[in-house]
Amino acid sequence: MNQATTAARTSREILAAAMPRAQAGDFAGAQAIVEAGLAQADDPAPLHAFLGMVCARRGALADAATHLAAALRLRPDDVTIACNRIAVAIDLKDHEAALDVATMARAQADPSLRIARYRGFVAQELARFDEAAEAYDFVLARVPDDFESWNNLGNARSALGDFDGAIAALERAVALDRQAAPTRLNHALTLRAAGRAEAAEAALRDAARDFPADARPLHELYMLLKELGRHAEALETLEAAAARDGDDMVVQLKLAIEYGLVMESDKAETAYRRVLAGRPQEQLAYLGLAIHYEHANREDELAPLVELARANALDAGTLNFLSALEHRRTRRFEEALACLDQVPEDIEPERTAHLRATLLDRLGRSDEAFAWIEEAGRRHAAHVSDPLGRAAELRAEVREEIGRMTPEWARSWTPDAAPAATTPVFLLGFPRSGTTLLDTILMGHPDTVVLEEKPTLLVVDQEIGGFDALAAMDTGAIEAARARYLEEVARHVDLAAGQMLVDKSPLYLYKLPLIRRLFPEARIILSLRHPCDVLLSCLMSNFRLNRAMSNFLRPEDAAALYDLSFRHWEAAQALFDMPVHQIVYEQLVADVEAEVRPLFDWLGLDWRPEALDHTRTARSRGLITTASYSQVTEPIYTRSAGRWQVYREHLRPVLPILAPWVERFGYSL
Repeated sequence: MNQATTAARTSREILAAAMPRAQAGDFAGAQAIVEAGLAQADDPAPLHAFLGMVCARRGALADAATHLAAALRLRPDDVTIACNRIAVAIDLKDHEAALDVATMARAQADPSLRIARYRGFVAQELARFDEAAEAYDFVLARVPDDFESWNNLGNARSALGDFDGAIAALERAVALDRQAAPTRLNHALTLRAAGRAEAAEAALRDAARDFPADARPLHELYMLLKELGRHAEALETLEAAAARDGDDMVVQLKLAIEYGLVMESDKAETAYRRVLAGRPQEQLAYLGLAIHYEHANREDELAPLVELARANALDAGTLNFLSALEHRRTRRFEEALACLDQVPEDIEPERTAHLRATLLDRLGRSDEAFAWIEEAGRRHAAHVSDPLGRAAELRAEVREEIGRMTPEWARSWTPDAAPAATTPVFLLGFPRSGTTLLDTILMGHPDTVVLEEKPTLLVVDQEIGGFDALAAMDTGAIEAARARYLEEVARHVDLAAGQMLVDKSPLYLYKLPLIRRLFPEARIILSLRHPCDVLLSCLMSNFRLNRAMSNFLRPEDAAALYDLSFRHWEAAQALFDMPVHQIVYEQLVADVEAEVRPLFDWLGLDWRPEALDHTRTARSRGLITTASYSQVTEPIYTRSAGRWQVYREHLRPVLPILAPWVERFGYSL
């Protein structure tokens, strides 16, 4: 008997002795037997391969990788050893090592196609999508009905930007197996990435129908609808996703945020609390609740929220942000600043900058405060939605409309419709002119219903075709637009018979022609305040950045919008001469009854002294949707009048724009 036969028999004997131990689950015993005989075998490859398997079963993945690598060096063409080595590398998250083994040459030599499939997977994990696509193409040339490889090929092509190729591959995968929910979802998401929104929406709705227990298609449909600006449908879709999977905290968190955006404060709070029950360290839920408490006049609940965050070991950065809000509430401004110093840049960066500016302002450190006002503006301006660009678009529209408001244009208008059964009173004024204080006082009268900054008029404006449509509207179109306006009003407030509707939206200043077209008998309350104080207050406010409010990120844009808004207002008033009652903010805060009594008389409202208790009204009104929420619950104060003077040097570049309006409204510089 020759030496080779003896050696081969020795290897078989070692494995034969170890195998029963392994089959019985005694992996340690099997490993000991093979390791003891390893040095005696002149063909150690199968022993290393066996040890790799045993170590993997024991969870010793690093040892398994070492043995399998040794076996592969001895038998580089052994497909089973190669596949085991790749699998262990994947378990170790060592995808580079896995790809080093899963070469294209090995894949081409493997008739089972296991190595090619492994190669496609690990190449995708390493974002080497061209190599992944090559591997999947190789598999599909040999097994054209492999729907999983078609799915994976589609994902790889999508990552390469080859959307047509990706969609074709995913359509083939869907055709092979329509019951594979992940493939259906991948197909829809690739359609969305390719800009084929209509097809993506259809695919997601089909998937949502075919997989009624799966929340993912609805979640993705929500995101698509948000991108398309169909916000009401998006919220309904997200609610449906949450109904399918109430334990999905990602969906619950988004639902809370969405409810906050549409002022569904009770629902938002419920969703945030549900998130905290499932994820007690979810920072966005704490932040959302804190902001909700501010807007809902419930700042006294900030302290318990801080304690809850501390008890749940919330991260230090978020905890310090919450503590800063609580310190501001109790006027511990220095302590609030100290907390903000411990807040990382990635936690509410815009709100943190704004909060720092307000604290420094209250401490009289005006130069530092203005620097942080500008920093907050820069942070907001960097948003992907391009707020500065949107702000410029709005200013251009207002400027263009001013040029078109000529006497000839007004004479071209068709006749008015009959007087409306319900004619609102419109409360206008540039933002931060005291409109929130005034609407809170009006809310205190039992015969009024105040609609606070809802886009009712803007919805109608968009649906009728905007400024261009006003002149040619016939009586039917006017009456339909009125009905549509009241339909939108009814979505937000209950208007009883005999009650006066007060529609408060400051920047309807440049919508006077629309108001005149729909409601020729409408009365206008115009709130005025020193233009420089208005501008400073707008810059210091943390508005939601729609096209209008995006103008308050830079002083030059804010001043330009102020100028354009009042130029538009005066041009429209010169043509239409609508009845207007002016309220001057400085006089209002100096003697509220003297300023409000004549207004009530003008509106035909009985005098109700209790309406002057604006703090009581504010605390009972619930959610305040404007940037004034932190002020209207305080006693009326005069410290904000003339505050701009300490910022004069910072505002100097825009004073020439504001100066004509300062003089026009009876103020001085």
